[in-house]
Amino acid sequence: MRLLIAGWSGRIALVGAILLMLTGVAGADPGKPTRDEVEALTLKAAALIESQGIEAAREAFNRAGEFRFGEIYVNVIDFTGTWLAYPPRPAGVGQNVVNLKDADGRFMVKDILKVAQESGHGWVSYRWLNPVSNRIEPKTSFVKRVPGKDLVAYIGIYE
Repeated sequence: MRLLIAGWSGRIALVGAILLMLTGVAGADPGKPTRDEVEALTLKAAALIESQGIEAAREAFNRAGEFRFGEIYVNVIDFTGTWLAYPPRPAGVGQNVVNLKDADGRFMVKDILKVAQESGHGWVSYRWLNPVSNRIEPKTSFVKRVPGKDLVAYIGIYE
């Protein structure tokens, strides 16, 4: 009798796992942050820049850990569109990217600056190279103006 019950409970667990995968719950990437988590991390990055300055913050942003993991990294630009932090390619720091276009020809940096300057914070969508998949993918970034500075921190999540 125990073998029969164990067999059924194993089948029920298997069916349950399949149903979870089909509904997307089990298929979700547990390491991928949510929009709320990206927003909170961006706010924390802007606060770090405000309290410790861009040099100290850039070190934290370039180092693997809280601000850089998987496809997540902190970008920082000034109001002229010059990169002050870009962890996927630190050599890009100092480069002006104000006229940079995404894969669809959108002036994404201008969109980011507009949100930061007009609202102080918000979301901007574009298509960008995912450093993990090495493919152009839809991306939505939370943008936050650093309080009291003409700097913008933003972190994106690939959709």
